[in-house]
Amino acid sequence: MGIVKIDDQLHEEVRRASTVMCRSINAQAEFWMKMGMLAEANPTLSFHEIVKAQMAAADLSLPQPLVA
Repeated sequence: MGIVKIDDQLHEEVRRASTVMCRSINAQAEFWMKMGMLAEANPTLSFHEIVKAQMAAADLSLPQPLVA
């Protein structure tokens, strides 16, 4: 485990997002970093496609979308 220095404003954004997403600040930052790495490695995939692929890799399925 290491320490990562980030801008104070970005830290505040991570803190606020972590509250909304019911994650710890560290878990929120880790999620954003992982998704960023996956997005850079797979530039043609959407966020949803990346999440879907990660869920499949974990042998999980996404819930069915809500229909209006």
